[in-house]
Amino acid sequence: VQLQASGGGLVQPGGSLRLSCIVSGTIRSINAMRWFRQAPGKQRELVAFISKGGITDYADSVEGRFTIIRDVAANTVYLQMNSLKVEDTAVYYCNADVVSLRYDELVYWGQGTLVTVSS
Repeated sequence: VQLQASGGGLVQPGGSLRLSCIVSGTIRSINAMRWFRQAPGKQRELVAFISKGGITDYADSVEGRFTIIRDVAANTVYLQMNSLKVEDTAVYYCNADVVSLRYDELVYWGQGTLVTVSS
């Protein structure tokens, strides 16, 4: 099982980016999916969460600006980031609770994609 994150880059303050994370491999299903981020010198923090049923939750710092979306059929989760701020600069990681063919649930991480917000 692999998670492949993409979509990071350099954007000006106030701009937008859309991150993607695709889960590949032989699996039965995916439960919750999440986006985390880690800024230089700071701990990794949870940014957004989406349950298998589509319930979402966000960190206070991104509420109203970021939207987490999942495409269940495509095993993909997105993070639409609008009104970006300099303080959103970080490496963004996706994370998923993957159910194997044997019904084991394991947590997998993507490799991270760098988002830089700067003028």
